[in-house]
Amino acid sequence: MADGGFNTAQSGSSAEFQRHASDPWMQPELFRGVLARRFFAFLIDLLVLSIPVILGMIFIAIFGVITLGLGWALFWLVSPASLIWAIVYYGATLGGRHSATIGMRATGLEMRTWHGEPSYFVLGAMHAILFGISVSMFTPLILLISLFNNRRRMLHDMLLGTVIINNSDLAAVAEPHGSY
Repeated sequence: MADGGFNTAQSGSSAEFQRHASDPWMQPELFRGVLARRFFAFLIDLLVLSIPVILGMIFIAIFGVITLGLGWALFWLVSPASLIWAIVYYGATLGGRHSATIGMRATGLEMRTWHGEPSYFVLGAMHAILFGISVSMFTPLILLISLFNNRRRMLHDMLLGTVIINNSDLAAVAEPHGSY
């Protein structure tokens, strides 16, 4: 397979094994500083996600005052609307042409599939859903799993077959020139 992903090709009676598209031993520049920047990207994305939710809550509060309390009944919509907004945000940004959320773009990261292909909407949405499920079921301590693998992947990354890497511009700058 030309994309360098996991694949077995039958050549006679033996199977040939091809490497992953993003190899941390062959391309360490793709993984330098990913965890720290991933944390800051998450904080930026939380800010981006919270702004429309806060504006919606302010609107409902004002609407409730104008309608003498009847509009406050709309507050039950905040939780499901927030969840839908987060899924659409992650699906649209991770599935967009940059394969990165706004926070990931600001910190120089992008998401790729196991085979090195860009992300798509459903994969981005599932990434957000599985992140929420894994953190709520296993506590945030499940995120420590990323410290014990050389691709710095978290549980939801492993389940979906994705990897978060430095974007190509940052990786080219971080690539060492010359010998050590």
